[in-house]
Amino acid sequence: MDRSSRQMRLGVFVQTPGHHVGGWRHPEADARTPNLALMQHIATTAEAAKFDMFFLGDGFATGYGEHPSTIGKFEPLGLLSALAMSTTRLGLAATASTTYAEPYHVARSFASLDHLSAGRAAWNVVTTAYSKSSAVFGRQHPPHAERYAMAEEFVEACRLLWDSWDDDSFIADKQAGLFVRPGSLHVPAFDGKYFSVRGGLNVPRPPQGHPVLIQAGSSGPGQALAARIADVVFTAQNDLAEAQAFYSSLKAQLAGCGRAVDAALVMPGVMPVVGRTEREAREIFAELNRNIDTAQAFTVLSERLGADMSVHPLDGPVPDVPETEHLKSRATLLIQMARRENLSLRELFHRVAAARGHLLPIGTPLQIADVLERWFREGAADGFNVMPPFFPGQFDAFARGVVPILQERGLFRADYTGTTLRDHLGLRRPADRRG
Repeated sequence: MDRSSRQMRLGVFVQTPGHHVGGWRHPEADARTPNLALMQHIATTAEAAKFDMFFLGDGFATGYGEHPSTIGKFEPLGLLSALAMSTTRLGLAATASTTYAEPYHVARSFASLDHLSAGRAAWNVVTTAYSKSSAVFGRQHPPHAERYAMAEEFVEACRLLWDSWDDDSFIADKQAGLFVRPGSLHVPAFDGKYFSVRGGLNVPRPPQGHPVLIQAGSSGPGQALAARIADVVFTAQNDLAEAQAFYSSLKAQLAGCGRAVDAALVMPGVMPVVGRTEREAREIFAELNRNIDTAQAFTVLSERLGADMSVHPLDGPVPDVPETEHLKSRATLLIQMARRENLSLRELFHRVAAARGHLLPIGTPLQIADVLERWFREGAADGFNVMPPFFPGQFDAFARGVVPILQERGLFRADYTGTTLRDHLGLRRPADRRG
């Protein structure tokens, strides 16, 4: 593809009341939860701004010290099914775990969402990093490498299930007395090390063939899995050179898997703090940091690094931490950032409480648009997953301030040209994998 003709992809990563640990305390934040009216407002705003998708993370932890966005929330697929009724073009992406679920249930749920939304469903494939999830399900948390092996099997089983029926199976021929076309059912017979599927899916083949697959791991095994299965790669990057290196590495691995370099889109997370002036934006960010709950922020930091950070002096250097079986790539990213910028533990604490290692531009809509354009044009990203510090105010400011600038520069669509999420992202519809 001619790089000058490329257009940026945009998702809104929805964690309410906001991504910043202190975001819920901002006067403009809607802190009620769960809150369908707020979710509908975000979706309507995103669709009016021509966003590619509405993206929901997920997790299973709850408790006093957890991030406010995680402890009381809607189940993602139920929420997206509701939002499918009030939107017509916006992609609808949800996280589902390959460690704590079954292929049949996940395949059935996302196929149903794809039909309910007329082809706008996406699945964020995650292995679930935190071992505390094992207690919820009464299981032993698998090691990092094994979780990725399980994930690849899980996705393969889901793809076979989505291909249970031909596209034109359900003919409802009343005269001939045929509800389905003979020979159109192909029952999967999948036997893997971790999962076994013998039985077809009782949902017709999804409008998109398969829902869009998103993969969010940036470790070595995560990148390898993404190169084999992903349509979109969600990653945490905060340095342009390192983001360019990740982008180049992922695209090279795609080619190594026999896939086109544009078959998977790289969309780093970005937490923009938008103000009418740069000074106002910095004042917003300072207020957010003043509102940080120390226990919650330390929980987030300790989980990202895989070690208890509360035992170290806040104004001392960031300690070396041993590699863990949890968020390996995120811990490496944060330690590298701390070393590169000579951050104290307190400074890293504030960065993680805000953006958890993602890109953090602070300024006017013009300044933020400049940052996104540079990353996009200089081979660091195909687009971005926007992570507002609080909702709805900061997302509204981005949609109404930054997006029009990107559109004026020809970097982002002025209107939708297709109906499905694959249309928006420029991705082909998968053929039936049985050939």
